[in-house]
Amino acid sequence: MKKWYMIFDVDRCTNCRNCFISVLDEYVENEHEGYSKPVPRSGMHLLDIKTYEHGTAPDMSVAYVPVTCNNCENAPCVRASEDGAVYKRPDGIVVIDPEKSKGRKNIVKTCPYGHIWWNEGEEVPQLWTFDAHLLDNGWAHPRMVDACPTNAIEAVKTMPNNMKARVQNENLETLNPEFGTKPTIYYKSLDKALKRFVVGSVIGEETGTMDAIEGVEVKLLKDGAELQRTVTDSFGDFRFAGLSSEKENYVVKVQHDELGSLQAEVTLSSSMRIVPFVYKQLWRCQRKVNWSAQLYNR
Repeated sequence: MKKWYMIFDVDRCTNCRNCFISVLDEYVENEHEGYSKPVPRSGMHLLDIKTYEHGTAPDMSVAYVPVTCNNCENAPCVRASEDGAVYKRPDGIVVIDPEKSKGRKNIVKTCPYGHIWWNEGEEVPQLWTFDAHLLDNGWAHPRMVDACPTNAIEAVKTMPNNMKARVQNENLETLNPEFGTKPTIYYKSLDKALKRFVVGSVIGEETGTMDAIEGVEVKLLKDGAELQRTVTDSFGDFRFAGLSSEKENYVVKVQHDELGSLQAEVTLSSSMRIVPFVYKQLWRCQRKVNWSAQLYNR
């Protein structure tokens, strides 16, 4: 049977919050009988957008990640509610029964992601229901899909095997896979939010004048193994992204065809720009000259 899945493209999200507003407009003070009680004006974010900042100016990177109920295949909230207070529909959507769940505040704590909210006024736990009330009335997809101006949100109803192939082909990821809940909410370019980067530059210095060197090969190594390779751009800059969020030790090695190699050890505890690599010699000469290369320390 076909099931519902959602894909958020982190690289496309600009934090315009149209999706956030559309969810508020759909649920705040609106009751959808059999699906959800009215949501209060404040205190509950059925959909939220998390901001992740890495690095410092001018190398700062900002990413936005929409978060909501993950419609987990192995949903802890469903397992903890054997009486049907929380159930998973055949199409994959997780729903909290607004009648059976009344007074059941313990359900809130069953979600390891923190995406079940307690509605104090109605005395019910609530989550975003994937706009099931709209889908059951002929809508092609949840309302937030239409609200997004950058096409950062895609809702897909397909067979599980088809979705599995797409996950592999497009490198889609889920939040906190270590929880073992098997979310059906996926993300593109999640590394931009969760992973670190290192940037640097390669410079040639002659008689007190410094200029960027373009096209120099730069490698990122860890424990002697090459992780990534790139070349400097027209500004002499290079960048390695998608690095572990844990504190790690790396070696950055610069290799110029004529001028030789430079390298530096880097301990990366946060995204950062390392000190420039500087070749001190007559680097504009076409013929080979005597030169010395060293790492420039500011």
